[in-house]
Amino acid sequence: MKKFTAFAVALGLSASTALAGGYVAPIVEVEPVVVDTKPASTNAGLIIPALLLLGVIAVIASDDDDDEQAPV
Repeated sequence: MKKFTAFAVALGLSASTALAGGYVAPIVEVEPVVVDTKPASTNAGLIIPALLLLGVIAVIASDDDDDEQAPV
C-alpha cells in the first residue's frame, strides 16, 4: 500500500508541475481571401452571329416562291 501511495503522490506532484502554466489556446492566423473581381460577361461575339445565322436559315426555310403552276 505504501508503494501505491508513493506512486500516487509522485504522479500528483508531477501532474501539477506539468500543467502549471495552464491552457493557452493556440492563435490561428487567418490568411486573407483573394476575390477575383473579374466582371461576369457573356460572349456576345458568338451570340450575335448565331442569331443572324438562325435568321438566314428561317428565311431560307420559309421561301415559298415557286414559279411552277399546278396543273388544272
